Amino acid sequence: MVAALSNPRLRDVIGLLARLVLGGVILVAGLLKVGHLETSARSVRAYQLLPYDVAGYLGYGLPILEIAIGVLLVLGLFTRFSAVVGGVLMVVFIAGIASAWARGLSIDCGCFGHGGTIQASQTQYPQEIARDLGLLACAAWLAARPQTALSLERFLFPSSTADQHDPDQHDPDQHDPDQHDPEQQRPDRHHERPHA
Repeated sequence: MVAALSNPRLRDVIGLLARLVLGGVILVAGLLKVGHLETSARSVRAYQLLPYDVAGYLGYGLPILEIAIGVLLVLGLFTRFSAVVGGVLMVVFIAGIASAWARGLSIDCGCFGHGGTIQASQTQYPQEIARDLGLLACAAWLAARPQTALSLERFLFPSSTADQHDPDQHDPDQHDPDQHDPEQQRPDRHHERPHA
């Protein structure tokens, strides 16, 4: 498994899958909420973590941010920056859901619209946290290695992406200490004793 992951092309494909999963989920979440901003604001207020007005403004702005980050990730543009922002969003979502769970609140996470108070039997806090942890793992992979297959930035900025060397790739220009210089392997004839 480790040997297979050493293949740069395989890592590019893994990065592509991580980018599409993370970007697709964030993009869908934003699109489902952008047409219902009042519902989005109500979802943020339901967590009871921020002042009422601040939570409302955050609820209005969150779908727009999600759409922007989702589009960048799906297209593969500014991948590392987008992945970092997406990862921060996942951390915030996980913390908010865990806080609501710990305080005994019965709310829908509001990740894909809806939101607000629900019946205690309808809560799905463990599943929601597990989902966001998976998305956080995708974000961490992309932040560490933003090079992916079929990314727009590879076509727009080929020189800059080519300059981003994979730390696991071997640079042919580097001298391998195990490969000795032939000149050093050549015996010193001056110190050879003449045969009688």
